[in-house]
Amino acid sequence: MTRSTEDLLTDRKRLLGPNVSTFYDDPVHVVRGEGVWLWDAEGRRYLDCYNNVPVVGHCNPRVVEAICTQAATLNTHTRYLHDGILDYVEALTDTLHDSLDTAILTCTGSEANDVALRMAEAVTGKRGIIATDATYHGNTALVSQLSRSNRPRVGFGLEQYFRFVEAPDSYRNPDPDGTKFAAAVAREIEAHEASGTGFAALVVCPYFLNEGFPDHPDGWLKPAAEVVRRAGGFLICDEVQSGFGRTGTHLWAHEKMGVVPDVMTLGKPMANGHPVGGVVTGAATMAAFRSGYRYFNTFGGNPVSSAAALAVLNEIRDRDLVENARVVGLHARSRLQDLMDRYEVIGDVRGSGLIFGAEMVTDRATKEPASAYTDRLINEMRQRGFILSKLGRHKNALKIRPPLVFSTDHADMLFDALDAVLRDTRPA
Repeated sequence: MTRSTEDLLTDRKRLLGPNVSTFYDDPVHVVRGEGVWLWDAEGRRYLDCYNNVPVVGHCNPRVVEAICTQAATLNTHTRYLHDGILDYVEALTDTLHDSLDTAILTCTGSEANDVALRMAEAVTGKRGIIATDATYHGNTALVSQLSRSNRPRVGFGLEQYFRFVEAPDSYRNPDPDGTKFAAAVAREIEAHEASGTGFAALVVCPYFLNEGFPDHPDGWLKPAAEVVRRAGGFLICDEVQSGFGRTGTHLWAHEKMGVVPDVMTLGKPMANGHPVGGVVTGAATMAAFRSGYRYFNTFGGNPVSSAAALAVLNEIRDRDLVENARVVGLHARSRLQDLMDRYEVIGDVRGSGLIFGAEMVTDRATKEPASAYTDRLINEMRQRGFILSKLGRHKNALKIRPPLVFSTDHADMLFDALDAVLRDTRPA
């Protein structure tokens, strides 16, 4: 049965409960995907400029074949021995610094970040966590405390363990060398220690995607990492959004930012939409965690998930998709700059590789956020067959984060349409 949009919304509320999020004023009913394209129930095609989950393209043939072949052979949990999880973890850790040589596979990034926080406690013996004040790292009872944008109403008594620093903002509050951010982290470390909680970890997306992916030079996180290490804490890099070549300069964004994390967490694009997450760390940290917690995940690292995840890594390598992200990202930034030169409503453009966007303002001098206008833009782009979104503290930055198989031709389609929408959609 194919429901109408109205029936879908009614049945979602009835069967899934209230406040289940959808994109756009007129939600898209997607029924099929291929590469960078999505089709709705009426057969209309959309260029997907947003979804990083199908990182190597919707319904990627290599990933589909890996899933089907393994599902037709065996799927079980990791209390039985199987090669797949070991093959994947070995391939994954081969892409990382030598100190990151062991992993736990989960089903989601939320679970991965939950495990990472417990690893920090297991090693440091402390519970104080620091994050930015405009981020999101997941939705478990523990990890949800990190979020200011989706703050839970009930904290389960965990609020006391979390402190926040102002999210970096290269447009409104420049910090070219990262020293201001590092100083803010140092102050919150001192507050954790003074309270008796003690400092365990700083948790960041190394490219600060939810915060609006500020324009920072390579190596920007080094001062903050040094502060964390001097205090005996952990640096946890959440690469759920920023990893797998997204920046076009490195496979992992923490490399671009000049640091090696104590723990790296993964999720969304790890297996191109198959539910896989992961935590990568060093052997000593893993041993401390395994000794302190009796952790087991029924589905994490099962043979089908492992096969899908390995296919993604191989596809990125064999198709040189990091380089593709670099080339297309440079072209996209040039097109965005051209739009900024012609439209006063664009206050700033930024990005690296296949994460790029523009910040909309009502006035370039005051930098007043044009949040409502940004919402109008993305809804109009949806009507013209282009999927993108918004983010940042003020929800006034276009978030363009397509699959890594996005090409310069696709980028030109996007920016030609955005040019027309900017011309036709005047600020209120």
